[in-house]
Amino acid sequence: MDEASSYPPIEPNTFHLILVGTGLPESIIAAAASSAGKNVIHLDPNPYYGSHFTSLSVSDLTSFLNSHSTPPKPQSSTTSSDALDYTVLDLTRRALYSDVEISSFAPETLAEHSRSFNVDLGGPRVLFCADKAIDLILKSGANQYVEFKSIDASFVCDDSGKLWSVPDSRAAIFKDKSLSLTEKNQLMRFFKLVQQHLEASGEGNGAEDRQNSTISEEDLETPFVEFLKKMRLPPKIKSIILYAIAMADYNQNDLELCKDVVKTKHGIERLALYQKSVGRFTNATGALIYPIYGQGELSQAFCRRAAVKGCIHVLRMPVIALLTDKESGQYKGVRLASGQDLFSVQLVLDPTLTVPYPPDPLRETLEGLNLRDVKGKVARGICVTTSSLKPDVFNFLVVYPPQSIYPEQSTSIRALQIGGSLAVCPSGMFILYFSALCDDAKQGKNLLRAAMNALLKIPVSENAESRSEVQNENADVKPTLLWSAMYIQEPTTGQYDQFSTTPMPDGNIHYNDLLDGTVKLFQKLYPHDEFFPEATLPESIEDEGELSLES
Repeated sequence: MDEASSYPPIEPNTFHLILVGTGLPESIIAAAASSAGKNVIHLDPNPYYGSHFTSLSVSDLTSFLNSHSTPPKPQSSTTSSDALDYTVLDLTRRALYSDVEISSFAPETLAEHSRSFNVDLGGPRVLFCADKAIDLILKSGANQYVEFKSIDASFVCDDSGKLWSVPDSRAAIFKDKSLSLTEKNQLMRFFKLVQQHLEASGEGNGAEDRQNSTISEEDLETPFVEFLKKMRLPPKIKSIILYAIAMADYNQNDLELCKDVVKTKHGIERLALYQKSVGRFTNATGALIYPIYGQGELSQAFCRRAAVKGCIHVLRMPVIALLTDKESGQYKGVRLASGQDLFSVQLVLDPTLTVPYPPDPLRETLEGLNLRDVKGKVARGICVTTSSLKPDVFNFLVVYPPQSIYPEQSTSIRALQIGGSLAVCPSGMFILYFSALCDDAKQGKNLLRAAMNALLKIPVSENAESRSEVQNENADVKPTLLWSAMYIQEPTTGQYDQFSTTPMPDGNIHYNDLLDGTVKLFQKLYPHDEFFPEATLPESIEDEGELSLES
């Protein structure tokens, strides 16, 4: 508060758009609105960019989780003054994180290297080389401010605990020694079938070509798992396709209880994305890439893009109240912790901010904003380890399909290992990110612990500096755990009315759904403005040289 109060007054004090929070959705909207010629100011109470999409040191991440898991006590929120033509409504923060559990087994080691970490708050997350996020990064020009590196491999776990490599191309299938000749032929035929279907149903083809596409409309509307059975694919191949390529969250083999059945058309779309991602950039070895210095770099890249177009950024500046018209109750502006009032036509709020006691004109709006139409919660875990899970692979994704670790495992668990080559941790250490959808904290913690126990050696007591390693049943070396964090996060979607809120990180491994919501929010804010009007020509988006990607 003292630091914010020492800020000089912001001039001008009236804007087309005020954004509170520098998370990825807010940063994209800031860049898009600035590119459309809007006068934009972007505020954040934190001393760093990224908000709920940030990458932090171990100590800063711990502080963030602890401070955001306990909501402050609500206070009386309505004040008015005859000297002003607006009412001041105090804002409060709601807790969207809970059940935070942090353990340090090597505090001296962690303290020594604390500032060498860039730990993602919303992980695990990767980008497909051909997904919407990469297209947007190239289209907006944000690629000038962020670099990527290839994820080396993907694995899927079977019921016996064995990790199988995920072949992402015909060449990978041919080289994969874990697949039998029969399995290779089956997978090759299936990939070929999907490719023929995509070519026949492409936009450039006529109605007759689409009608003669390889996969019928009836099959496209059936559950993907049923189509894979129809193709007579063996269980291991089906598991790879369903959970490591199509990224299904729930058990597709139990359609009666499955909360989200993947249809064949969606499974084919996800498989197509995977295949298109392989080879899009010559120096990416597979389908997946990851930003150097962590996922928080994406928010910063869009903020820099916004700044080039005239957006004003102010960190360490909390917004403490909304300003509404005394007579109509309509939104007018915000009050800063410095005491200054700023005014705007539009407002986009961080999803944790709300008005505890709204007056009647705003009550219906805020009730709509507070509705969470995302089912369930996301359990997230972070581990710092002493060595790689695989001696010859450092950066990779592991998927545990439902029931692969224990019978009650209801959802997929995803684990992403990132090493020092991506500048997220000291050399010789690794960060493991875990996530799983869950109904409550107990279920979520059980899912995370099961995956951690399957992969890691957990020290018996805290403060243990031992770097010993043990052999598991498959003769792989289990790394020793140095530090861990587990927490439950509420997923929320962006809402729009008098003012807007942005979405929290969802349970996906990618940004595609979150990006769709962000674009929709921008279009509601500015229905007559193009999203990034200075976009490069479509053909240049495919230019491999436009994305900075380390080999």
